[in-house]
Amino acid sequence: MHHELRQVTEFNEELRTLVADMTATMYAAEGVGLAANQVGVDLKVFVFDCPDNDGVRVTGVVCNPVLTLPEGKDRILDVADEGCLSLPGAFVECGRPDIASVKGFDENGEPVSFDGTGLLARCLQHETDHLHGTVFGDRVPEKSRKKLYKIHKSYAEDYPEDWPVSPMVR
Repeated sequence: MHHELRQVTEFNEELRTLVADMTATMYAAEGVGLAANQVGVDLKVFVFDCPDNDGVRVTGVVCNPVLTLPEGKDRILDVADEGCLSLPGAFVECGRPDIASVKGFDENGEPVSFDGTGLLARCLQHETDHLHGTVFGDRVPEKSRKKLYKIHKSYAEDYPEDWPVSPMVR
């Protein structure tokens, strides 16, 4: 999870199948986003289905994302609990800018652009981070990071090693 993924260069049936599988996996895991490396694929692509600050649900696919965040006085941090399908069951507070924009391409190679507030802004940042080799635990203070991994460890036996690809052990 800590290495930058390869750019998507071919927008073909294989990519469309990957996106469909990732979307099904995200829904089965009850997540709001999923990056390709979370299912063992070395490509810069993520899927998401997430509400914005107004409760409007936004769904999409982004290949080769370029993230834009506010700077200076426009940068307002939203500190809220964050979790990750790669660390199931564990949540800690993480500060992220309250708005975010992502540009890239969909699974057909068509340009896409998403502007997010609230949870959607957090999701766009979180998933783009994955594609660049950053997990959200890297963005929290050491004390919170230790807490995050301790919580995750307490839930680990409930999840298969290849989660979220395989379903939860019940």
